[in-house]
Amino acid sequence: MSTLYRSYRPQNFKEIVNQNHIKITLEHEISSGKIAHAYLFCGPRGIGKTTIARVFAKAVNCTERKDGEHEPCNKCDICVEINKNRNMDIIEIDAASHTGVDNVRDNIISVTRTAPGRSKYKVFIIDEVHMLSISAFNALLKILEEPPKEVIFILCTTEVHKIPATIISRCQRFDFKRISVVDIAKKLQYIAEQEKIEIDKSVLEAIARHSEGHMRDAESLLGQVIVIGGAKITQKEADLVIPRSDLGEAIKFIQSLFRNDAGTGIGIVNQLLNEGADLKRFLTDVIEILRKLMLIKINPALSEKLGLELGEAIEIKINEISREVELMRVTTIIEKLISTKDKIKGSFIAQLPLEIAVVEICNPMPAANRMPIPPRPQTPTAPRPEAQKIAQANMAANTAGIGQNIVGINKEALMAKWNEVLIHIKKHNHSLIFILRVCEPRDIVGNKLCLAFKYKFHKDRINDVSIKGIIEKVLLEVYGQPINVEAIVDENLDVEVVNEAKEDQATNAQPFLNTDNKAEDKKDNDDLIDNMLKTFGGKVIA
Repeated sequence: MSTLYRSYRPQNFKEIVNQNHIKITLEHEISSGKIAHAYLFCGPRGIGKTTIARVFAKAVNCTERKDGEHEPCNKCDICVEINKNRNMDIIEIDAASHTGVDNVRDNIISVTRTAPGRSKYKVFIIDEVHMLSISAFNALLKILEEPPKEVIFILCTTEVHKIPATIISRCQRFDFKRISVVDIAKKLQYIAEQEKIEIDKSVLEAIARHSEGHMRDAESLLGQVIVIGGAKITQKEADLVIPRSDLGEAIKFIQSLFRNDAGTGIGIVNQLLNEGADLKRFLTDVIEILRKLMLIKINPALSEKLGLELGEAIEIKINEISREVELMRVTTIIEKLISTKDKIKGSFIAQLPLEIAVVEICNPMPAANRMPIPPRPQTPTAPRPEAQKIAQANMAANTAGIGQNIVGINKEALMAKWNEVLIHIKKHNHSLIFILRVCEPRDIVGNKLCLAFKYKFHKDRINDVSIKGIIEKVLLEVYGQPINVEAIVDENLDVEVVNEAKEDQATNAQPFLNTDNKAEDKKDNDDLIDNMLKTFGGKVIA
């Protein structure tokens, strides 16, 4: 028994599956008698390049073909000889085995100098022509430019990018396409009927999908299935040969997601895992089907043009699902499953990421119902003795003011004594005065003072418990009533202007300074540097 793809190789243009864009052009050239001298057939393997080349060679040499017709008769002596590979004028060359320039000279150039024997045309079919060397292409180039009238070249290749542009420019180029799943399944059904084999349509579609558009691969796989299954082939026998396909389970899984049935979805995942399925491959199939659903919802024409061909039975189920779902629901699930696919490999429980994804898809939790994450508990730190004393003094002052009639001060009254505040602050913390000089007393409402800073780290420094205690204690001393401090950030604050104003105030405040004791001034300067280092996180390097 010969292989199926040889037994059922098309013998005329009508039997060739798909490639209509190429067949129509060649048929018109044959019927009109306008034959080119060189053709370039390029495309993937197993889709009919050599087959069409042989049919074309028969058609142009058929002695029974009448004017205006294009199909070979397959009955005349020439057609019979070509079908049996006995015609000396049809020369097939495997370029992979004849790559050198000497082979081109001996097998092509020298043969073209002799006229055809019995045929009208001498046809050279060069398969895998991209394997020729540069010298061989150069030798072939001249004969392609000016071939004898009775010589036709048909160059076939799967890697057209390796062919020199000078060769391509002298040929009529035809780009072959992969064959659709539907067309492959129809051809396989025809073969099964001729072989008197009863086989499920789902098996034929599974073979067609696995062949990925290559007719020869599909016919070879069907031959293996027939050998194992016998006269009647079911899915069980086919699974022994055909690589596992879980598209049916993928459809059920998708339906469970749209119905918010997490139990069924998780059950399918675990069943597949127990049967040895690859979850990543399964998830890829699910995403491809969802992509097709998305294209259908956008525009059915996009699905036909860009979507993966899955076979008639699967296509019907997908169209049924598309009527019940919304586009945004489909895209949301696609995004979730894509992110889940990357987590499967590193998970110590293989199915766990997918199970979690199923639960989240089927039971989306509104943002308002999500439990907030509690703040991280912080270990309370005991306040420093100095800060504790200041806080106690401030509390005592505030307590003293309770029950008294506090008269609020306005901003003018505040700024009138602000320079005095800065001087008193220096007694407690030398570096603090520099921070307050770059602030702007923004407003005072009742006993609450708002200080504006340009930078956040200044604000954070003021909000420190010990620092705020110092400021509020000084404010109580200067203004005679408790004033609470609040710090804010204003990025538009002009620091230079504020500094300039504070410097003027500091100059006017010189009478308050005690400059008589030089030793004390030196100690103050040392303390000032030390406080600045603590405030800004620096260190003395020289």
